Amino acid sequence: MIDIVHWGRISYSEAWQKQTALFQARIEAKQQGENLLPDLLISCEHNPVYTLGKNGMINNLLLGNNELEQKGVEFFKTDRGGDITYHGPGQIVIYPILDLEHFGLGLKAYINCLEEAVISFLKNRDIQAGRLDGATGVWLQNPARKICAIGVRCSRYITMHGLALNINTDLNYFRFINPCGFVDKGVTSLQAELGGAVQDLNLCRDELMQELKKQFL
Repeated sequence: MIDIVHWGRISYSEAWQKQTALFQARIEAKQQGENLLPDLLISCEHNPVYTLGKNGMINNLLLGNNELEQKGVEFFKTDRGGDITYHGPGQIVIYPILDLEHFGLGLKAYINCLEEAVISFLKNRDIQAGRLDGATGVWLQNPARKICAIGVRCSRYITMHGLALNINTDLNYFRFINPCGFVDKGVTSLQAELGGAVQDLNLCRDELMQELKKQFL
């Protein structure tokens, strides 16, 4: 059983604190042999922010502090995997807080499930997406351009962080970073691929949640 939770528009720092509390509670309960806390799929949308993974390179952020302030963008170093990415309005962010042992999954298979859910979601909109060797996330080809970034943290098979799918995301913000550390690949959104804004972000969110739940049945 997986519970779905919607946090709405929330600052990255608040979401990180709430995630961490849930993550730690799951780990502590597991250490004590308790299994009462639910698996969660949490959705939200962030204000403009750049986040850098624990092994990411700071030089992939192409703006200084003053420029960040002028543009109204926050910056956080986080404890997830992956390099640098952008979160902002028009993007669906999903934070699964799951015990992978409940689903018989290791970390690699779990990431594959996240990617597959997004690939299926996009296929339902006639967007052909897939994986790229050596690059986590979901990509479109010719040219290579990422539509969904994935970065996770896992301890004792408990997960946090997750995925960010560009729907109506302002792609200009990606000009000021080397997204996920790449300098030779692009970034796209559902809006860019369809040639117009997607009208119902909540419907997209709900459909993506269902695709994710299918992966963990």
